[in-house]
Amino acid sequence: MVDNDDRVVRIGIGGPVGSGKTKLVETLVPRLTHAGLSVAVITNDLVTEEDAHRVRRSGVIDPARVLAVETGACPHTAIREDPSANLAAAQRLVRQFEDLDVILIESGGDNLAATFTSDLVDYWVFVIDTAAGDDIPRKNGIGLLQADLLVVNKIDLAPLVGADLEAMRRDCRAARPVKPTVFTDLKSGRGLDELTTLLVDGAMLTVSLA
Repeated sequence: MVDNDDRVVRIGIGGPVGSGKTKLVETLVPRLTHAGLSVAVITNDLVTEEDAHRVRRSGVIDPARVLAVETGACPHTAIREDPSANLAAAQRLVRQFEDLDVILIESGGDNLAATFTSDLVDYWVFVIDTAAGDDIPRKNGIGLLQADLLVVNKIDLAPLVGADLEAMRRDCRAARPVKPTVFTDLKSGRGLDELTTLLVDGAMLTVSLA
């Protein structure tokens, strides 16, 4: 845990490459900020700071509030087996920004077995997308099964790639009978209100979303 600062909620965002993790970060930051929360971001990439550069350029957050972790190995190692680099980055942000309420920690793109250790995050989201195939929920990847919130993104692409959204909804309910799933098109904002509400409630953030 971050030294003596349990007040700061750390939210993990994981999922395969290209599913929309960075877009989700860019979308959540202004919503959480508008709700009165002080937000920072940690991104994870193998040997670059590409995602951190993208978030800094997005204009949705003070670039100083975005740190990058270069994992140098399998992305899940830095969020599960050895989260020390991410914990150090979180500690640095807590020291630098005394008003901090939330840190969004985006993992590097990984496979369906990626999970976050509870030593690193208090709540975590797993993002998949329709373009990867409508059979993904049936594969029962640990990330999909264990995440506090599952996001099925890019529903706008479903008809273009032949993905059956109703089958995906049914399979998600079967795989996660007591955990929430939300279907989104983050580019247009479809599903974002529901996603934000589920995340705020699930992570027990005290905000006003009016």
